[in-house]
Amino acid sequence: MADRLKLGLFGLHWMQNTDPDTIIRQAQLAEAVGFESLWVGDHIALPVDGADQPRLEAVVALTYLAAATQRTRLGAGVIVLPQRQPVLLAKQPTSIDIISKGRLTVGVGVGHEAKELAAMGVPYAERGRRTDEYIAAMRTLWQESSASFTGQFVSFEGVVEHPRPVQQPHPPLIIGGQGPASYRRAVQVGNGWYGWGLSVEQTAQALAELREAAVRYQRPPELGELEISLTPPEVVTAETARRYAEIGVHRLVLQPPVMDGAALDDLIKQVADTLIGHI
Repeated sequence: MADRLKLGLFGLHWMQNTDPDTIIRQAQLAEAVGFESLWVGDHIALPVDGADQPRLEAVVALTYLAAATQRTRLGAGVIVLPQRQPVLLAKQPTSIDIISKGRLTVGVGVGHEAKELAAMGVPYAERGRRTDEYIAAMRTLWQESSASFTGQFVSFEGVVEHPRPVQQPHPPLIIGGQGPASYRRAVQVGNGWYGWGLSVEQTAQALAELREAAVRYQRPPELGELEISLTPPEVVTAETARRYAEIGVHRLVLQPPVMDGAALDDLIKQVADTLIGHI
C-alpha cells in the first residue's frame, strides 16, 4: 500500500478552463486546499468530431501554471511524444522545471488519434518506434554534457543543452498507456506509469502486468519503485480512494465528470471536504 495517497487535479487547460483568469483562480484554489499536483493533457489538432472542446497546448499551459503557483507539482498527463520534436521538447520541460523550481513531472505516450498524428507528419504505424527513440534522445540530452545520438528519426552530434533541469538527472518521466509496449517502456525507462479511466479492478490487472514486465525486462534498480498515477473513470469517495491505495496506486489525478460550468470548482470543493486529510 502506498504510504500516502497523493491527489492531483486534471483539466486546467480544457473547455471553459482555457480562460486565463479562471486558470489562475482555480490553480491557486487547488494549491490552497492541498492538492499535490496539477495536470494537463496534450492534443494539438483533433479530428473534427472532437475539435469543439477547446484545449490549450500542454507546454504553454504548464508554463502558465508554473507562474501561477508556488508549491503544487505540475504534470503532463501525457504528452503525445511521437508528434513532438524531441530536441526541442527536451529543452521545454527543462525550462519549466527551472522556472517552477523543480516541480515538473513529464508524462509521455504514443497517442491514439491517427488524424492528429498524420497532421503532425507522423505515420500512425511509426508512433511506437518514434516514442522509444525520442525518449532515448531526450534522456541523452538531459544527462550528457556533450550529447550525441543516432537514430532512425532523429540524430545529433556534440551538442549540449544548458542549463540542466533542477531535478537530476531529469524531471520524473512517466509513461502513459496500457498494453505490453507501454508497460515495457514504463519498467525500462520510466520513473512512473500513468493509467487513464481505470476502475480499481482494472487497475489491479494493469499493475499485475506491470510487475510481470518488470521481471521480464529486468527493471534497472537505479530507477527505484515505479510510481503509479491514475485518473479514475469517475469522482471517487474516500473508501474508493483507499482501495486504490491498497492495491499500490500512489496518486489519483481527478477530473470532474463534465468539463463545463462550475464542475471543476465543485470537484475542488468536494475533494477538499471529503478526501484531503481523510485518506
